[in-house]
Amino acid sequence: MKLSEYYLPTLKEEPADAHIPSHRLMLRSGMIRKLSAGVYSYLPLGYRVIKKIQSIVREEMDRKGCQELLMPAMQTSEIWKESERWEDFGPLMIRFEDRQEREYCLGPTHEEVVADLIRDEIKSYKKLPYNLYQIQTKVRDEIRPRFGLMRAREFIMKDAYSLDLDFEGLDESYQDMYEAYSRVFERCGLDTRVVEADTGAMGGKDSHEFMVLADSGEDDLAFCTECEYAANVERATADFELEESAEKAESLEKVHTPGATTIEELESMLEVDSSQMVKTMAYFADEKPVVALVRGDDQLNEVKLRNYFEAVTLRPAEAEEFSEHFGSVAGFIGPVDLKDDVEIVADRRIQNMSSAVTGANERDYHLINVEIDRDVEGLREYTDLREVKEGDSCPKCGASLEIKAGIEVGHIFKLGTKYSESMGATYLDENGSEKPIVMGSYGIGISRLAAAAIEQNHDDKGIVWPKPLAPFQVEILALGNSDEVEEEAKKLYQELQAEGVETLLDDRDERAGVKFNDAELIGIPLQVIVGSRSLSEGKVEVEFRESGEQCNIDRDGAAERLTEMLEDI
Repeated sequence: MKLSEYYLPTLKEEPADAHIPSHRLMLRSGMIRKLSAGVYSYLPLGYRVIKKIQSIVREEMDRKGCQELLMPAMQTSEIWKESERWEDFGPLMIRFEDRQEREYCLGPTHEEVVADLIRDEIKSYKKLPYNLYQIQTKVRDEIRPRFGLMRAREFIMKDAYSLDLDFEGLDESYQDMYEAYSRVFERCGLDTRVVEADTGAMGGKDSHEFMVLADSGEDDLAFCTECEYAANVERATADFELEESAEKAESLEKVHTPGATTIEELESMLEVDSSQMVKTMAYFADEKPVVALVRGDDQLNEVKLRNYFEAVTLRPAEAEEFSEHFGSVAGFIGPVDLKDDVEIVADRRIQNMSSAVTGANERDYHLINVEIDRDVEGLREYTDLREVKEGDSCPKCGASLEIKAGIEVGHIFKLGTKYSESMGATYLDENGSEKPIVMGSYGIGISRLAAAAIEQNHDDKGIVWPKPLAPFQVEILALGNSDEVEEEAKKLYQELQAEGVETLLDDRDERAGVKFNDAELIGIPLQVIVGSRSLSEGKVEVEFRESGEQCNIDRDGAAERLTEMLEDI
């Protein structure tokens, strides 16, 4: 492709509303343009990368015997109401009515559509298993679309759905997708980790996320420094030994703590370490009042709390709700003498605490000498509620955990029979008994993957594409206005094209500085400079974008030599 004829509107200035590298560089390099918040057009350079990713994904899906189809983007509310997700997914949906006032949404995902598709078609065990996939635009009404393609309202996704006779079959399908996804991200040239994950609104049993490690990642991941354990912090656990209980605490005592509503203020006022305090966190789980207790130096993991109560929604209590629903006051809530209908659950780390400090449920007062088992009525149980920290012990081997940021680019779920049971997707087994089809769901964010690749591969000059995802493999820069330079640059371009090398020729009537800056910005793996000086010596100059290494090669046979160089990248 000749750059003089290519739609590539690069930008010199940093976009004001772009806050992470991938967003800035995709705008500056002319890969994308914003239509509205979270909605983008993919320009030719960006779409070439998208197609590279799609090709790799298709090859790995097909390798595992998956079959590609294309399902509707417009979905009826009836199927979502059958699965009981119409309200659960609610705010994330773009909903609308047709002229007959029938409710629809633009598909954020397609579990319901698949279940509806198969329930009238697959009735015998002889028809299973299947794995069906599509690559399609999804739409989700993100409350704060940001970071370009990283969190968009409209995005390109590969979603697959396995259909099996039983859970043993699901385990095999799940493993197939695990292997396929691992190969996809390896072939994309990305440094990824697989972590245990929360199933969230998708439901089901097991779940793993495929994460690209990057400083700008929105997810925190816990990794063991010695073994293979890895999990999203939403799900991660840590090993610890409960401290032996000290002697029984003295009687409860209420102390005056004016204005002390934070752990730090209490530490200063009472001269007590935060590890001897119990934080009492007030929430509504599906609008029922609940309280979680964690040690003062720990953070509550809200996902664990929501999962414990098997709640669809979990929200912190508002200040004005403390008196009516908890019999307390915001900033001074404690677990002693709460209202009877409040359900209380505690993190395991406070199980043997003695002489703890808690709120007294009265403004400007706290309790000291609290024994949880002695003084707290209605405690359901001790469970894992805390968020793991850097340096915690691995639950598998006891070694140290480290925390890194990551970007989710793939997610696989064992759905089980969640959708098939609610929507009547059943089959008759060999004995004529009706059984629900066992399902799995598997997604890769195609457009997000393009952005994640840039987050992991860039420098202060621009993008540094991994070769498998690069929109072109070689960029030729014709420097100078001489007929010889123009002719030789075009000849080399044609030779590389004949070799099957994707080549971009910068034949624009621009200064050398402009061409160099744009070349660094768009990040093609090999840059070839054709100039009068090097041609006078029968040479062309080659620069490797990633390393910055430069060398001169003979103009004669340059196409073959460049092809060899590409193989070594």
